[in-house]
Amino acid sequence: QVQLVESGGGLVQAGGSLRLSCAASGKIFSLNAMGWYRQYPGKQRLLVATITSGGSTNYADSVKGRFTISRDNAKNTVYLQMNSLRPEDTAVYYCYANLPPYVYWAQGAQVTVSS
Repeated sequence: QVQLVESGGGLVQAGGSLRLSCAASGKIFSLNAMGWYRQYPGKQRLLVATITSGGSTNYADSVKGRFTISRDNAKNTVYLQMNSLRPEDTAVYYCYANLPPYVYWAQGAQVTVSS
């Protein structure tokens, strides 16, 4: 059994910063890609950023240059540093971890950016 626990969401003014963390625990033998999706009310989850075990990253165009994803493999933890936040970044952010053949999801963290 694998658990993902997110932390770091909250309320921030436009232009501000937040940092999300997501720690995986449990029976972890091979942790591949980790990353973040976000979900607007009534919409499907959208990719925000991913990072492989080797450190290769991929970002949605809407967050490039503002968000930075990183990970600490020793701690099985992934981070999302969000800078220059905009009201349209307001969403629930979900961390995921790919442990083949499964994908695990965290509980979600609300990020609210006020204008």
